[in-house]
Amino acid sequence: MTIAVLPGVYREMIEPHLPDWIEARFWEDGEELKALSPEAEIGWFDMFDKTDALVALERAEKLQWLNSQFAGVDWMPLDMLAQRGVRLTNGSGLNANAVAEFAVMSMLAEARGYGDLIRAHDRKEWAKWPSSMRELKGSRALIMGYGEIGSTIGRILEGLQVEVTPMRRSARDGALGPDQWRARLGDFDWVILAMPGTPETAGMIGSAELAAMKPEAVLVNFARADIIDQRSLADALHAGRLGGAILDLTDPEPIAPDHYLWDCPNIRITMHMAGLPTPQMREETARRFLANCEAWNDGAPLEAEVDLALGY
Repeated sequence: MTIAVLPGVYREMIEPHLPDWIEARFWEDGEELKALSPEAEIGWFDMFDKTDALVALERAEKLQWLNSQFAGVDWMPLDMLAQRGVRLTNGSGLNANAVAEFAVMSMLAEARGYGDLIRAHDRKEWAKWPSSMRELKGSRALIMGYGEIGSTIGRILEGLQVEVTPMRRSARDGALGPDQWRARLGDFDWVILAMPGTPETAGMIGSAELAAMKPEAVLVNFARADIIDQRSLADALHAGRLGGAILDLTDPEPIAPDHYLWDCPNIRITMHMAGLPTPQMREETARRFLANCEAWNDGAPLEAEVDLALGY
């Protein structure tokens, strides 16, 4: 028997369908996870607060395959996993549609001043005019990172007649490469971050990049908080050098009530809500895990396996 230590939140969805060679042990909280992890050969240790999960990973010396529903794995000790020969699968693509819908919703709300209408409603006031009356149609968007999430955002925006330019590791099919996008920043009305977090992406958007954008451009981040120099972003917004920012991620999370980001003009902070698991996402997560159980046992390729050297 192979021991699998799995999250109790998925128990009803996966336990009836597990193959008979797996002995499943389900955890409900961090203490249970830490206690069970030393026996895990297959592990699924996802927690929004990563503290206990990281302890569990350190203790899981028998681990052979680690599964995660999170697309981003930069919080994991990838070097340690590589040294131990652990295979890692992530949630790449599982939340792509949910995040893309949320991102485009946020952009539409920004373009049409929807937040003003909601605040007027809460005050029981009849708004005379929103603060913004733009259409997405005819605007130009740079999408930095064109994996599952970025490309899904792109398809939705193209349906709204936005001109979409991807940025990828390799410049092909109209995409900009890593050495080309900075010179083109001034061409775009929307700069959308959708790349995985790696050491190379940290600080990628700083004061120089913000200064190169159009004064009316909006920076949209659904990737990783550390891609943006938050102080430089705040300075640009206060100085009126940038049209706005939509941040689903901040550093830290949550930010305190007196944090400087709250006071920035034309900023929308959506509190890391874009990728929260929908019922459809949870069903697909369970399906992928069960399919990968069979593939792992058969020695076949695993769906969404992470290259531990690249980090995605």
